[in-house]
Amino acid sequence: MYLAANGRPDAPPRPPGAGRRVPAAVLALGTVSLVTDVSSEMVTAVLPLYLVLDLGLTPLQFGFLDGTFNGATALVRLLGGRLADRRGHHKRVAGAGYLLSALSRLGLLLAGGATAGITAALAADRLGKGIRTAPRDALISLSGPPEQLGRSFGVHRAMDTTGALLGPLAAFAVLGATADAYDAVFAVSFCTGLLGVLLLVLYVPAAPAATVVPGPARAPRTAALRDPAFRRVLYAAALLGATTIGDAFLYLLLLRGLDLPPALFALLPLGAAAVYLLLAVPAGRFADRSGRRPAFLLGHGALLCAYAVLLAPVSWPTVVAVLALLGVFYAGTDGVLMALAAPALPARGRAGGLALLQTGQALARLLGAAGFGAAWTLWGQRPALWAAGLALAGALVAASRILPAAPPTAPEAS
Repeated sequence: MYLAANGRPDAPPRPPGAGRRVPAAVLALGTVSLVTDVSSEMVTAVLPLYLVLDLGLTPLQFGFLDGTFNGATALVRLLGGRLADRRGHHKRVAGAGYLLSALSRLGLLLAGGATAGITAALAADRLGKGIRTAPRDALISLSGPPEQLGRSFGVHRAMDTTGALLGPLAAFAVLGATADAYDAVFAVSFCTGLLGVLLLVLYVPAAPAATVVPGPARAPRTAALRDPAFRRVLYAAALLGATTIGDAFLYLLLLRGLDLPPALFALLPLGAAAVYLLLAVPAGRFADRSGRRPAFLLGHGALLCAYAVLLAPVSWPTVVAVLALLGVFYAGTDGVLMALAAPALPARGRAGGLALLQTGQALARLLGAAGFGAAWTLWGQRPALWAAGLALAGALVAASRILPAAPPTAPEAS
């Protein structure tokens, strides 16, 4: 069913006297994500150096390990959503994912350089991340009024990104203080990850009782796909994801255009993350007030502008513009997509539905990145970028027609 929203295409109606504060559960989840991201990004920042320089893995071996486990994360999200919806145990399932990721740092510490141990630790980390994502986002969507979902997700993503920015700084501070002792980084990361789990246990409330329904559970993804509004959101997200070429390619184009040293490659994501951090909350508020559909499309419009900027000769203003536009893209799409889709899903099947959406988008982005890489190899970088820009422009036009024009809302009963 669809509801009119005061003349705006997809902004849910705001009842008089609606609370203006971010729900305490969202702030608690944001704190958990901040601490956990400090832990995970500490490892992510030093892992290539540790595996390639210290242990002697080839870049091909590292790329295979990293790519395989990142792809598997997208599929594991379905499992996390399914488990959370079966009994409404969103907090327990999310907590298990956070704990598994924290224990993976201990696995790296105990592996002692053994390839099998490192592989198992990386697998546990990605498994934990995949399991916790959908239940966590479902908890956010169930913790506050629907008309403030954009703001809630914006606050959470801002806190999450703060942790992602602090993690590499903490890692290199530990390396500097311990004369490049990678084990010290893994130990500090493990303790920080456990702190995140403790915060979840103590301060994050369980999902509302409405998510627990007696009787056999329906498959969440099947229930989600029965809703036409959710299907439209899923199709649009997958279509736009398939025309997203991947951040690494954008950074590589900047690096090649200015002939910068490879060491600066790791610093480029920090610029985009800083912009995302600044704009996540304002973008969420804009989505709540003006409509999540236009905010989501405008976010992809910013990505299209980044493609266009890269077609010009690369200079330092180009670098600034591309990183800023990439930050705008994530601010306008990441949490906004969850806020757009969540009202279409009943509380009982929300984690499974969001997991399906996240998985579809992630797999589409993998295909998009692979397609751009193939086009670059066959045609060269400029023709490939033109093709990516034209594909994204076409996908934007199609998505503007596919996305529901009114706010999707879940049926009364699941």
